[in-house]
Amino acid sequence: MSIEVRRAGSRFTTTAPGRVTRHSFSFGAHYDPSNTSFGSLVCHNDDLVQPGSGYDDHPHRDLEIVTWVLSGELSHRDDAGRSGVVTPGRIQVMSAGSGVVHAEVVEPGAGPTRFVQTWVLPDEPGGAPSYDSATVTPGDAWLPVASGGRADAATAIGTRAATLWVADLAAGQSVELPEAPQVHLFVATGSAAFSAGGDEAIDLGTADAVRLTGEGGDLSAVQPAQVMAWTFARA
Repeated sequence: MSIEVRRAGSRFTTTAPGRVTRHSFSFGAHYDPSNTSFGSLVCHNDDLVQPGSGYDDHPHRDLEIVTWVLSGELSHRDDAGRSGVVTPGRIQVMSAGSGVVHAEVVEPGAGPTRFVQTWVLPDEPGGAPSYDSATVTPGDAWLPVASGGRADAATAIGTRAATLWVADLAAGQSVELPEAPQVHLFVATGSAAFSAGGDEAIDLGTADAVRLTGEGGDLSAVQPAQVMAWTFARA
């Protein structure tokens, strides 16, 4: 069993015109062989993008790409003609499969946009690319918003053992972590305290993360908090 706290200030950071990205895992020029994945999760990026900026056409393959917007709005388009606008309360998933080229931009006139994008490895490579999105309303209990194994999730991905959960907690509200051999917890906004096994609580601020293996626990909001948790059924 293990608990590993990853603070927001320890992230690798990429700065480019109009955007700042904070990486939770080894990414691009920020290579760290000791920090390449957790469960099936290989990317957990926290982006702040200004109007008129973003990511022009670029390719992906064999990834389940899940995007959750915290503020602002993010426009998506891909080479199959699919497009959409993701805003807070709307989950977007793209299975890159055998290959897809897409762009993600904040249009001029929109406000600064903060979003979390995560990449999960699929069970089977080379599938047909697909795109989906859904409106969800997180509350004070964990809501499954993307999953490969839960029929009640808002969207489906091609990784059976993986589920992304979101909860919105008022100050003082508590939840138990979803039960799984591996859990990646992320405080998207606000602050919270995490406790496990009677140990002293760990204070978590915005963009702090905890990686748990073989360990459950309780999370209590100190300030109103939106929290995200990826769970992986296989350790």
